[in-house]
Amino acid sequence: MLALDPQIEERLLRGAEAEGLTPSAYIEYLLGADQTWKHEIEELALEGLNSGESIDVTPQFWVDTHRKLDEWMATARSR
Repeated sequence: MLALDPQIEERLLRGAEAEGLTPSAYIEYLLGADQTWKHEIEELALEGLNSGESIDVTPQFWVDTHRKLDEWMATARSR
């Protein structure tokens, strides 16, 4: 048996009802969704790591990036 804070219990019951599930089935659903998201995040992280040459993200990188963005936005506004 689990002891839940009343506010958490209420959220759990509302979520289960909205999904048409029992509270127990809803918890299983949430745990499965959590595992799916973790797997997808790991895949995206690996994809990013293997996407090409790495860059050094230094303070100067951010200065240059913001400058380029400002220039792009100024050009976009003038159209």
